[in-house]
Amino acid sequence: MRLRSDLWVAAELRRAALGDASAVVLHRGDAVAGAIWVVVDRLDGTADLHVPAPQSLIDESEPADRRFETVLTAAPRPDVVARIASERRFDTDLWVVEVEDRAGRSFIEPPPLDPNAPQPPRPEWPPKL
Repeated sequence: MRLRSDLWVAAELRRAALGDASAVVLHRGDAVAGAIWVVVDRLDGTADLHVPAPQSLIDESEPADRRFETVLTAAPRPDVVARIASERRFDTDLWVVEVEDRAGRSFIEPPPLDPNAPQPPRPEWPPKL
């Protein structure tokens, strides 16, 4: 069973506060099952955007917790705002959390998946005996 969205967001705000960063809720979504997007403002005019990872990127052996993927890294702030506005027109239950951190820390646990990272080697099949 997955944690409610409002509880997950409250935990994210707390993790950021414990890390000496500022975090706020920009848009409040559905308390139980709203999707959550996390914006990391690097305070230099750029931002990162972390969104829920597609189920195809999540390993079935991992716990059924929320997983995120990074879709924009060090992107100009207007690009991030436009992407969020586009999604909010489609999904009114969307939560948007903004973390302000010069180091670019998202405080998401487990850390977001990087779709550009090299894939782990696939096991050889059939195995050589």
